[in-house]
Amino acid sequence: MTDGDPFDLHQQRLQHVADQLRVSGARRVLDLGCGTGTLLQYLLQAPQFETLVGLEQSGELLAQAQLRLGGRPEAQSGRLTLVCGSYADPQPRLAGFDAAAMVETLEHVPPASLSRVERAVFGQLRPALLLLTTPNHDYNPLYGLAPGEFRDPDHKFEWTRARFRDWAQGVARRNGYRVQCSGIGEWHPELGQPSQLARFSLPGGEA
Repeated sequence: MTDGDPFDLHQQRLQHVADQLRVSGARRVLDLGCGTGTLLQYLLQAPQFETLVGLEQSGELLAQAQLRLGGRPEAQSGRLTLVCGSYADPQPRLAGFDAAAMVETLEHVPPASLSRVERAVFGQLRPALLLLTTPNHDYNPLYGLAPGEFRDPDHKFEWTRARFRDWAQGVARRNGYRVQCSGIGEWHPELGQPSQLARFSLPGGEA
């Protein structure tokens, strides 16, 4: 088994996404499905990000994010807002941000709801840049998983690289985005990397 520590891989994902957001020049960033606020904690350390909003439908996870971040001076300055809600539902007040992130959250969505997510995120929120990560199912044998077995019991699906690329390209085409697919984590010559990354950008719109 390679890349054996899930914590280390998650930190790689967070660092990679945070670095990409910094390089983009974005100032107003959404964290869609922010969980306990780990990515937001990274982003708060960079003064570049003037407005940070975390959206999370689990009240329990959002309360943990508030405990994690609420006492930080950067959060108390008014740069951070935490919102209880789903990115599958319309959120008109969060439309038009410079950038958004969806880190290891899409795979928790029932497949029947993916069209709702597409309409709400890409059709209505329309961030200029969106960075989305999800597990690479091709890589799972290196974690000792049986065929068809997922990394987490709450995952509703895990896509192969080909399936993810097809989905990402379809979303981009239908909604006027460009997309580039890549990966995060230790590379295997046949199976790719443990996490997949899609970088969606609006032509001329990225910060």
